[in-house]
Amino acid sequence: MAVYFRKRSTLHLPVTLSVSLMVLNVTLMVCWIILLAQRARWTALTVGVVAFTLILLGLSLWLALTIKEVRLNQRQANFVDSVTHELKSPIAALQLYLETLRMRSLDEEKRQEFHAIMAVELSRLDQLISHLLEVGRLDAIGMQEESEDVRVDLLVRQAVANACVHHKLKAEEVITLDLQPMVMHTRRLVLEMIFSNLVDNAIKYADDDPQVRIELTPYGSSKSRMRIWNNGVGVPFADRKKIFQIFYRGGNELTRRRTGTGLGLYIVYTLVRKLKGRVSVVDRPDGASGCVFDVELPGCLPAAPDSEAASDSDRASREKEELRA
Repeated sequence: MAVYFRKRSTLHLPVTLSVSLMVLNVTLMVCWIILLAQRARWTALTVGVVAFTLILLGLSLWLALTIKEVRLNQRQANFVDSVTHELKSPIAALQLYLETLRMRSLDEEKRQEFHAIMAVELSRLDQLISHLLEVGRLDAIGMQEESEDVRVDLLVRQAVANACVHHKLKAEEVITLDLQPMVMHTRRLVLEMIFSNLVDNAIKYADDDPQVRIELTPYGSSKSRMRIWNNGVGVPFADRKKIFQIFYRGGNELTRRRTGTGLGLYIVYTLVRKLKGRVSVVDRPDGASGCVFDVELPGCLPAAPDSEAASDSDRASREKEELRA
């Protein structure tokens, strides 16, 4: 396994320097106040206090921006490590199986097994590259297509089917659906990406025996509310806002056991905000282990259960095609 030597920024130096300068600034300000107050030089005292206060505010702002920059740098470094591993693993597996097929004479059953494994590894590569492309053009996602009336419940079912195929699971054994027919006037690709990332995330971070429940109901006068439950370890309270930041991944234990890049939920958050909606993560209301992702989408109205759905299934592959364009 390759080892990468990269200098990673730490918080020790900027925090120590900033705190030292702040203490010095406060000390000088106190001395200034005492000295000039004794001599009744009120104009100089006022100017000095304002100047020291501005310096203190500037130091505080500099410290906050530095901490933010260092943390982003650390997330980027982790992202590069995870992407490198995600790229090298399937490539190494494909190379191994290709060399085995080329150098050995195998029976048909073994060849079919190797082909199936290679197909899975190619799927991993395709998904990773798709995520990277999506992040690179989030502002332009879906802009090539016109808004249309989209059946939200049908797109959720499509995302469930695709995710179960990817994770080699039977949907009827893993997923419980409670979806009311809803229609939203928007760009289809944006919703497809939101749902596919949410469902994939729910399955990936579920228990070893994954159980996922997805609800879609009307909310308010013209909104829909989708709730995705899973039975995983859940999300710590301190991480519930951080997980929607770019490159951020969960705690160490999840990072070791689950593959990923920390992009999926960032994509979800960005696209939901683009639709003027909201997304959050909360505890399961029944007290069981796991969590619930709560998504509110505006502009949704109830649809008749038998409304035309053919157009929703005919364009299942448009997302990948547009991402590669």
